[in-house]
Amino acid sequence: MQTNFTAEQLADPHVATSEKILRKCVHCGFCTATCPTYVTLGNELDSPRGRIYLIKDMLENGRAADAEVVTHIDRCLSCLSCTTTCPSGVDYMHLVDHARMHIEETYKRPFWDRLTRAVLAATLPYPNRFRLALKAAKLGRPFAGLLKRLKPLEPFGVMLDLAPRVLPKASDSAKPGTHPAVAPRRGRVAILSGCAQPVLKPEINAATIRLLTRLGVEVVAPAGEVCCGSLVHHMGREAQALEAARRNVDVWLGEIEKGGLDAIVITASGCGTTIKDYGFMLRLDPAYAEKAARVSALAKDVTEYLATLDLPQQEAKGLTVAYHSACSMQHGQKITMAPKVLLKAAGFVVRDPAEGHLCCGSAGTYNILQPEISGKLKARKVKNIEATKPDLIATGNIGCITQIATGTQIPILHTVELLDWAHGGPKPAVLS
Repeated sequence: MQTNFTAEQLADPHVATSEKILRKCVHCGFCTATCPTYVTLGNELDSPRGRIYLIKDMLENGRAADAEVVTHIDRCLSCLSCTTTCPSGVDYMHLVDHARMHIEETYKRPFWDRLTRAVLAATLPYPNRFRLALKAAKLGRPFAGLLKRLKPLEPFGVMLDLAPRVLPKASDSAKPGTHPAVAPRRGRVAILSGCAQPVLKPEINAATIRLLTRLGVEVVAPAGEVCCGSLVHHMGREAQALEAARRNVDVWLGEIEKGGLDAIVITASGCGTTIKDYGFMLRLDPAYAEKAARVSALAKDVTEYLATLDLPQQEAKGLTVAYHSACSMQHGQKITMAPKVLLKAAGFVVRDPAEGHLCCGSAGTYNILQPEISGKLKARKVKNIEATKPDLIATGNIGCITQIATGTQIPILHTVELLDWAHGGPKPAVLS
């Protein structure tokens, strides 16, 4: 794609990066076939190619974002299916990240949109606040239907619908501390506690810690960890995202200095994609660029790390698992085989649903901010999953678990919960 940025514009490192990305696009349109919003809406401007045109026009002309640009960028799930499809290697992820930053800096959203986003940014990344909000949701749930009928308040009604009826008790797995290896020690890792996950499903990290310590891996949950920054990063709130990244980099480097780390194990693939990108996000910060790159190199999805440990083959369980590959896993981190290989070796029959490349519609806060499109994608995903006639659904991201669980009666678990059970851990409560 030909670009016409001025030398003055290219002096901005963000613009310079985006210009290089834009030049790689050859207008081929392969991305439209695998883009969930284009497949759902059929609008060229709701495809990666269409959004690239909008972003190019906005940045090249040095103008503020307008309502049309914001509408189509907001509809992007950041699922990154387009990057898997693109034959030219267009780095769409960093281009749309820049566009969201530009929108946040130059566009004043309507009041209710600003309020919704402010509430999400002030609540979801903070476990204590999130837990309190979910408790309060019990009082608001009877009004969910009314709120959803009022368009400006629809996201709040959706939040009430998504809030779990029963909130799990806080788990020790989310508390700072060291979990020593049970078998002869063969490694030491840090585990990301996360923000929403330990509130919604603390059993995921509990299963991870049990499994790893039985395999001889010491697991440390460092004090001072915060949200990875993903949620606010995808809302264009870059200052908040980078502050979270810096805090986590400091915490994990402190653990490296204390006793060394073989990996930073992450059990939410959405977080993993962001942490693996810390090196890029902080590349312009001279105090953190090198440190962030070091942290990104250590970040591993839990299945990615488990694949290095040679887990023993287990007897057949007589259970069929539909494996849902989260977008952040298959497109963001390019991890496609490890979870399925581990599940098969653990004794499960694994099936791949049709259209596995398409997003389930969760995408961080997307199911709250874009409930209509999200609902269509969820229905499509659930239909494809149920067509495999599974006993269980496994996936590697808390957002996908929450989203898909609202559309089917089939039990859905994190992959590591099944692996922990298969390798000597307790049977997951949802299966009991």
